[in-house]
Amino acid sequence: MGLVSGMVMGMVFGIALMTGWKYMMEHRSRKRVAKAVDIKLLSSLNRDDMKKICGENCPEWISFPVYEQVKWLNKQLNKLWPFVADAAEAVIKESVEPLLEEYRPPGITSLKFSKLSLGTVAPKIEGIRVQSLKEGQITMDIDLRWGGDPSIILAVEAALVASIPIQLKDLKVFTVVRAIFQLTDEIPCISAVVVALLAEPKPRIDYTLKAVGGSLTAIPGLSDMIDDTVNTIVMDMLQWPHRIVVPIGGIPVDTSELELKPVGLLKVTIVKANDLKNMELIGKSDPYVTVHIRPLFKVKTKVVNNNLNPTWNQTFNLIAEDKETQSLILEVFDQDIGQDKRLGIAKMPLIELEAETPKEVELRLYPSLDMLKIKDKKDRGTITVQVFYHEFTKEEQIAALEEEKRILEERKKLKEAGVIGSTMDALDGAASLVGSGITGGAGLVGSGIGAGASFVGSGFGAVGSGLSKAGKFMGRTITGSSTTKRNGASTPVHPQENGGAKPV
Repeated sequence: MGLVSGMVMGMVFGIALMTGWKYMMEHRSRKRVAKAVDIKLLSSLNRDDMKKICGENCPEWISFPVYEQVKWLNKQLNKLWPFVADAAEAVIKESVEPLLEEYRPPGITSLKFSKLSLGTVAPKIEGIRVQSLKEGQITMDIDLRWGGDPSIILAVEAALVASIPIQLKDLKVFTVVRAIFQLTDEIPCISAVVVALLAEPKPRIDYTLKAVGGSLTAIPGLSDMIDDTVNTIVMDMLQWPHRIVVPIGGIPVDTSELELKPVGLLKVTIVKANDLKNMELIGKSDPYVTVHIRPLFKVKTKVVNNNLNPTWNQTFNLIAEDKETQSLILEVFDQDIGQDKRLGIAKMPLIELEAETPKEVELRLYPSLDMLKIKDKKDRGTITVQVFYHEFTKEEQIAALEEEKRILEERKKLKEAGVIGSTMDALDGAASLVGSGITGGAGLVGSGIGAGASFVGSGFGAVGSGLSKAGKFMGRTITGSSTTKRNGASTPVHPQENGGAKPV
């Protein structure tokens, strides 16, 4: 009896063991298949998908394996940081403070550092990508993250208001720095370094403002003014294709080939808009459009009152400096008492345009270019534009550089005269190359150079990127371009009715 029961129990136990083992293997197989499916889906994600899942803090090397991790470099940077921070503080104070003063917002009479310390926490390099995009140059993209402990206090003064110390707290920087090394056959084998921040992914500088011994409400809109100034300096002086050129080696070096130059003219006709959002409680919005490639020379159309389907038919000429990376930005605003309200924004990459080929497009308007942070995703209507891109000849490029310098000086004079609140305000075509010298259907104003596109009309609306802005970098010259302001509000300069604008 015991033998029989033992055999039965053994068989039952063996069958149960085999059944359990089979179930376990099938379960593991199902998990492997599910994990393989998940991995395949993850491998197909692009940059935008990764941002949605991981947020803005996702390191570049996760979504782009060409970025190599450099843990050894971070260890060395931590050791060197006390010395690097001391040198950087002197450079920042000497080069950035004049910019804060020159491009301070309207309503503020003085904006400067009262204290500047970068703290003891070094930046962290998440990854580095090395490329050889051009002969004689090495391009290095550095994915940088910094959540440091700096002590930065700005002294802000306004009319009838005593100086208010404003502290920047909880500073965090997320950006990809592009460094281009110009090679030479003489020691130290590098003649100059170009430094810029890549536009994609967009640089982020997060911080909070706190009044020290005062109140932020003492100057209405102070927080927004400082935000605009900081973002403007980053966007229009450091964000690629704009750059800082640093000569190296202690001997005179020709860096003209490394500096940003005009490469083409974009003729833009703002035709009309349809189905705009109504921002008024009584009546309809009073829309106008601001147009720019770089915000420094932002121009705007006339205002069409009480109309959600306005027609402008106004033409502006904008300068492009890097067709591969720059875009045409169109913002529609509702003119209002006080701050104008943005109805929508559209973006057209210049790389989509063919030279010497006219094109008409209808662009959809969005609440913001960064829709990930926007809750209101309702339709904002459309805007129709006609565009024509003309590539500069060498002669036109030189003439454009000279004209940019003149326009920048005129804008400064407008600011000093009180016509505009800032050199970066949008004008009704006031920053334009207006004049004679038209030959062969194309006038490079004042120069008589013909090339198939005209600088004449309502807007030479772009940058003085060929301008040099002097600074110091450990005893060496820094060459860069000027800064801009984000908002589209400005003091009106009376527009002409037929698409042009009166020169100021």
